[in-house]
Amino acid sequence: MYIIGLNGSPDAHGNIAFLLEKGLEQIKAMGGETKLINVADVLKETLVPFCTNCSQPCLGICAKNTPLEGVLDDLRRADGLIIGSPVYFGSVSGQLKAFWDKIRCIRGEKKLLNTVGGAVAVGASRFGGQEGTIRTIQEMMLVQGMTIVGGGQADHDCGHYGVAAQRPAREDQQAQDRIVIMAKRIYEVSKATKDLRI
Repeated sequence: MYIIGLNGSPDAHGNIAFLLEKGLEQIKAMGGETKLINVADVLKETLVPFCTNCSQPCLGICAKNTPLEGVLDDLRRADGLIIGSPVYFGSVSGQLKAFWDKIRCIRGEKKLLNTVGGAVAVGASRFGGQEGTIRTIQEMMLVQGMTIVGGGQADHDCGHYGVAAQRPAREDQQAQDRIVIMAKRIYEVSKATKDLRI
């Protein structure tokens, strides 16, 4: 199984990256291959860091000869995604939204159809918009036809929407535990649904 962590934070070494790395460590321990992608870094290397709807349907023209082209190839072969964002005004970061818009071309290819996904959000307070941010990430995944899992797993409990953390994530033990639990479920469901992916 190939599981990608998408860091939607502008900080490549912040709270989201910390939690994604913990989840990806669990995937590796289960025998999976992993990669962490910092979406802000990918956008920095594109001429226009947001979608301008330059072709309909999207042909991925803006990705040619940029790091985004390689990222699209990674996403095309992914079995699962763990997508994380800090809470920005009750929703996802501008970087994550811009990145997701820039990968429209793989929607037409159905390359994320039945790919398994889970969501992570970090807010400044315990009730700081994490659930709304997680739901936005899930809605983004649904439009790609992804299979969404929450923060539960058979050896633990059914969980909730995903992983809702309070910064600093290094001090939020519950979030650290939940990302490991969700990573286990993403790996298991990805393995069980492999034949459904194109």
